[in-house]
Amino acid sequence: MEKQAHIGIDGSHGATIALLPGDPARVEVIARHLQNPRFFAQNREYTTWLGELPCGETIMVMSTGMGGPSTAICVEELYKTGVRDFIRIGTCGGMDTKVTGGNVVIATGAIRMEGTTREYVPIEFPAVADLDVTNALAAAARDAGFAYHTGIVQCKDSFYGQHDPARMPAGYELESKWQAWLKARCLASEMESAALYIVCQILGARGGCVLSVVWNQERKKAGLPDPECHDPSNAIITAVRAAEILARR
Repeated sequence: MEKQAHIGIDGSHGATIALLPGDPARVEVIARHLQNPRFFAQNREYTTWLGELPCGETIMVMSTGMGGPSTAICVEELYKTGVRDFIRIGTCGGMDTKVTGGNVVIATGAIRMEGTTREYVPIEFPAVADLDVTNALAAAARDAGFAYHTGIVQCKDSFYGQHDPARMPAGYELESKWQAWLKARCLASEMESAALYIVCQILGARGGCVLSVVWNQERKKAGLPDPECHDPSNAIITAVRAAEILARR
């Protein structure tokens, strides 16, 4: 097999499970939670390390960069190299006021408020996580004693469209839809889950997503305590333990 054009690797890695952070700088941090972690490759935004789970299975950590397009490319090309289970490890901003900084959110599905997946399937098709991966993530978070939530997240393309919508010519739409997501009890907002879920669905792979909550702007608006957390350790530990559950099955 030739190396894939964007991720820069072939099938020699031997992994069937991949952990997918967005930030290349977070790859090594995650890999340090594995046994025998080692650098494997780097191309564009895709930095890759390998390691082993306690059961002995090889597992990959690869960064996707930010947003749907680069995430979709990552999943498409990793699938060609033999990866079948994908777990996104990311960060998010809370939306439902029960979600606070430092919590873990396990995304059972994603609102497709982004553009990448519209070039795969019509907008009416849902972006849904794989049940086995989601159950493994929930079991891992529960067993670790972490405060976690399961439910729907908003997946968007524009970070600043969320945080400064009034400045945007399309702000009227952004703000009205934000209120709709809040009324529908959407848990949090992030930027990659919809692409992961839709591409996995089309390929026949399994995808899941665990997120570390940084803050919650709605708690701040409501005058509630809004602690900030920039340590994704709980989400990382949840993902690694979930991968072990999947590998043993």
